[in-house]
Amino acid sequence: MNTNLDDPVVRARMVPRTADVQRRHGDAGADAEASRVARIRELLVREDAVLVAHYYTDPALQVLAEETGGCVSDSLEMARFGNEHPASTLVVAGVRFMGETAKILNPEKRVLMPELEATCSLDIGCPADEFARFCDEHPERTVVVYANTSAAVKARADWVVTSSIALEVIEHLDAQGEKILWAPDRHLGRYIERETGADMIHWHGSCIVHDEFRAQELRRLRAVHPEAAVLAHPESPEEVLEMADVIGSTTQLIRGAQRLDNEAFIVATDRGIFHKMRHAAPGKRFIEAPTGGAGATCRSCAHCPWMAMNTLAGLEYCLETGANEIHVDEDIRVDAMQSLNRMLEFARAGGVRVHGTANA
Repeated sequence: MNTNLDDPVVRARMVPRTADVQRRHGDAGADAEASRVARIRELLVREDAVLVAHYYTDPALQVLAEETGGCVSDSLEMARFGNEHPASTLVVAGVRFMGETAKILNPEKRVLMPELEATCSLDIGCPADEFARFCDEHPERTVVVYANTSAAVKARADWVVTSSIALEVIEHLDAQGEKILWAPDRHLGRYIERETGADMIHWHGSCIVHDEFRAQELRRLRAVHPEAAVLAHPESPEEVLEMADVIGSTTQLIRGAQRLDNEAFIVATDRGIFHKMRHAAPGKRFIEAPTGGAGATCRSCAHCPWMAMNTLAGLEYCLETGANEIHVDEDIRVDAMQSLNRMLEFARAGGVRVHGTANA
């Protein structure tokens, strides 16, 4: 099957539309939502469960996670939190690879998701069998994969990294003289290669949200808002990163908004992060980076359509029924555990920077 999401025909077939998501999950009124939230709180206690949510999910899920003792973070902290929390059930509001990661690290725990079909273009675009052949063609290279991949791809890797730790891991490996095979996001891989000078070859993948940001339109927006700093996730195209004041993971971008003196920010990542940014940096303004312009094929418009599939209704359903449980083949889990543990041990040893890369 063709899984190249650079192909607009493939995108149209595989990427869920906002209208489809809304029809599937419905739209409750304020009273119904309050009742549902109260029921979810009861179910979290009944099921000895904790909610772990990504920054890109609906603000209602983020609020609920924090108010019930859960976690709202990037994928690295989600993995660490779930691994260390004593709850017997982890509910992961995000996309499928995040649920799989939780299960790999916590085989004794039950892992549920509000929506099992919530996936990731990077995951889809890196099938395990094709990736294994790519690795076999370069046996001399250390295989480093981004967390946005399936359990089977992680099992084939030597290291797993998230965007918050990727630079440091590649610097570490490069210092040891290792040559790198990187997958799947080409923009993040090329950014790391430029920053570290490491010898890297790349899988040709991209995020359908970040890949849509357009440098020409960003220049025009900066002219309208000259006071604004630009915060960009390294999954964005190179010409967008060249205009960024801060480049980093979601957590690093939030910290950038806190520490910079600017009162306005143009943000080149999923707009779901605005909820946390507004709380972390009150009084500051956040503007979506443009996804239109020449060459754009935007179906995402700065918001992941799969992240949007996470709803309160889906959360209530999985807790009430035990549906949408994540399972990972044990042989795959054991192999993937090794590459994930290398990342977590590296992070525990202090290998993560406090802030993203700043471009003056």
